[in-house]
Amino acid sequence: MALSTYVDANYRFIAAYQEVNARIAQRQQALILYTTLVVSLLAALVALQSTPRIQEIPVEWLALGFPVASICLACLNFKTERAITHLRHFLSALEQLQDAHKSLPSYNTDARWAEGANHARRFQDWAAAVLVTGGNGLGLGAIFSIYHTRVAEHWIIPWITVGLTVGSVIALLAIPRWGYKSRVRNP
Repeated sequence: MALSTYVDANYRFIAAYQEVNARIAQRQQALILYTTLVVSLLAALVALQSTPRIQEIPVEWLALGFPVASICLACLNFKTERAITHLRHFLSALEQLQDAHKSLPSYNTDARWAEGANHARRFQDWAAAVLVTGGNGLGLGAIFSIYHTRVAEHWIIPWITVGLTVGSVIALLAIPRWGYKSRVRNP
């Protein structure tokens, strides 16, 4: 009895789509991680307010935690977008085996479907950018209102925080440039 020594294209397709779904879930988990970090930093700022020796604690350095979390979110989203793009190119190649894309709907090969998916995922990037802007705004607001004396002494740190935040937001909004684009025009 001869056994097949290769994996059928259908199984490869299913496996690749499972990987795409895992990457999409990772994008959601990155948002949850970011939110957790921001809430933790805000909690630390509020908790440190009741410390008796507050003037000795360099709380202004916590301000940098907000853009660091934002930069990590942007990097994780970029990594995930590149992985999804790579997998969708693979899926498109499988859809084109024996010119199947000419007779069957092909989600990754037909530009109409592929671009629609990209536009839908764009909302994830907008949500991440809004979350970063709001999270960093809340962090800076808390630091300015609770620790205004410390911030006045170390004014450069809020400006660094603002600069890194703006860079993170720009990076998050630029991620779709590296997203998947069908190489085949409507067959």
